Amino acid sequence: MTMSNTGGRRRPPTIHDVAREAGVSRGTVSRVLNGGHYVSPAAAEAVNAAIRKTGYVVNRHARSLITGRSDSVGFLLTEPQERFFEDPNFNVLLSGCTQALAAHDMPLLLMLAGTKDERRRITRYITAGHVDGVLLVSSHSGDPVAEELRKAGVPLVQCGKPMGPGSKVSYVAADDRDGARDMVRHLLSLGRRRIGMVTGPLDLPGGVDRLAGYKEVLGEAGIDIDDRLVVSGDYSRASGEAGAERLLAQAPDMDAVFVASDLMAQGALTALARAGRRVPEDVAVGGFDDSVAAVEATPALTTIRQPYDRISAEMVRVLLAQIGGEDAAAVILPTELVKRDST
Repeated sequence: MTMSNTGGRRRPPTIHDVAREAGVSRGTVSRVLNGGHYVSPAAAEAVNAAIRKTGYVVNRHARSLITGRSDSVGFLLTEPQERFFEDPNFNVLLSGCTQALAAHDMPLLLMLAGTKDERRRITRYITAGHVDGVLLVSSHSGDPVAEELRKAGVPLVQCGKPMGPGSKVSYVAADDRDGARDMVRHLLSLGRRRIGMVTGPLDLPGGVDRLAGYKEVLGEAGIDIDDRLVVSGDYSRASGEAGAERLLAQAPDMDAVFVASDLMAQGALTALARAGRRVPEDVAVGGFDDSVAAVEATPALTTIRQPYDRISAEMVRVLLAQIGGEDAAAVILPTELVKRDST
């Protein structure tokens, strides 16, 4: 139901229209919109039916003036903008978080902050109260954003474990170390013994833990760690290609390589093909993530699946709990080995 003004234009329905349609007071409608506390099921059903019939949409700006909340959440990626478009994992996380928040009728604001100036501006924006909380992705060692937001009292959940001991930031992470252990055990089970690794960034917890898992399993198998078989990457395709080239030059007898992301593994496959090494006959290749890059690779990548749907859902759940007043929390989710044609 909408009403026409004197100019003949239809105005949007108001809370009064909803109350009249539902046959309840304006206060009852307001309580339904703010969580349904102290409202009978029959009244709540009548209000929700009236909202659907009238097409009423909550005026978030007006409500925020009353509640002091923005009813929105920020998705903050502290990486250069080109990484957001290259790495499929960021898009999967963003989509999952958007869907999880949609169930709560909350919009998600994408924030890219790849430089110090961008991080400083966005930190000011967030601490000014423009969002109720932040989902933080890819915060590197030495990056002060997480701690600054926490000290400012901003509800915050990080994707991946925080770097450094004693952090009080909430986080949701896959079990990177255990996933790496599963991959290296798999490569060993194939009879491979000269197993190289292209690590992720070692100022990110995922990079550190995946390298640790690699070293642990080799040590358990009685294989000495050969520094020539370990090179670092930054999760980009180019760094995976360059890393594989370095490994081939330093350890030409390498018969397997564990690459700490699927996107880097795509680059490694390019370098191996250029060097005339067959995959998996000459060199078995394992990735990490089970992203679209794993399926699109030639051959398709054996990889470690991160449960991105659960990671995004848990990040939203933990953040909304914090916004509601609960304490910080940590969630670690299991990974899974997915076997394909590259091993």
